[in-house]
Amino acid sequence: MSYLIGVTALWAFSFSLIGAYLAGQVDSYFAVLVRISLASLLFLPFLRPRALSHGAKLALMAIGAVQLGLMYIFFYQSFLLLSVPEVLLFTIFTPLYVTLLDDAIGGRFSPFYLLTAAIAVAGAAVIRYQGVSEDFWLGFWVVQGANLCFAVGQVAYRHLALRLPDGVSQRSVFGWFYLGALVLVAMAYLGLGSAKLPTSGVQWGVLAWLGLAASGLGYFLWNKGATRVDAGALAIMNNALIPAGLLVNLLIWNRDADLLRLASGGAVIVAALLVNEWWVRHRRRATAVA
Repeated sequence: MSYLIGVTALWAFSFSLIGAYLAGQVDSYFAVLVRISLASLLFLPFLRPRALSHGAKLALMAIGAVQLGLMYIFFYQSFLLLSVPEVLLFTIFTPLYVTLLDDAIGGRFSPFYLLTAAIAVAGAAVIRYQGVSEDFWLGFWVVQGANLCFAVGQVAYRHLALRLPDGVSQRSVFGWFYLGALVLVAMAYLGLGSAKLPTSGVQWGVLAWLGLAASGLGYFLWNKGATRVDAGALAIMNNALIPAGLLVNLLIWNRDADLLRLASGGAVIVAALLVNEWWVRHRRRATAVA
């Protein structure tokens, strides 16, 4: 759990840094490419190519391509459509996806999750009940794309890590995760990117921090932490970032935000999470009794 808590504190500033210095100013595909390139360079010295089979390498690359590469593509686009607090609040769906995916692997399914998702959508509407635009709802669904990619990667890595050969450390093979993401985002930049590059030292510094610290150290430690907790704890920790990120954004960069509306909509969305958590615990107790 300590890994997840530490990364939560590390990531709390990332949302605001992207919103304040990169979104709309630097091509999103270029920003993603730089971040993942730096993260890859950070782990290449530790990579042991012979430690894994070719199948395991490809699996790890696929996980990185989805959890990091595709997720970032969705994530950066969302900042062009939504405010930083809205992006943060809409990540609250990630625990639902983590739980659903874990259930799918276990051969279980409950339609009750559809109800909690509907409650959370209502919370999203409360946040922007005046002036709701097509961009808002598009941004909402773009964030869900990012959430789903992040959830898929976490669950998949947890199960893959269990099958790593004895004596092989996660650090010595995690470079494949970043290389898989790098292949995807390089193709995305070549096909969709623009020449809108950083124009200041601050922007380059933010990219360096995000690439080496938030992406490089952050995703390694988060995924390593995900292998040391159960799926329920992992789902809950996915939402610990929301209050931390909102606190940083509202206190430093966005003091004029409509706090009442954000709080009201956020409360509805949190209610959806609480209902979901109650159901998960109730089902587990019922299963244990049976």
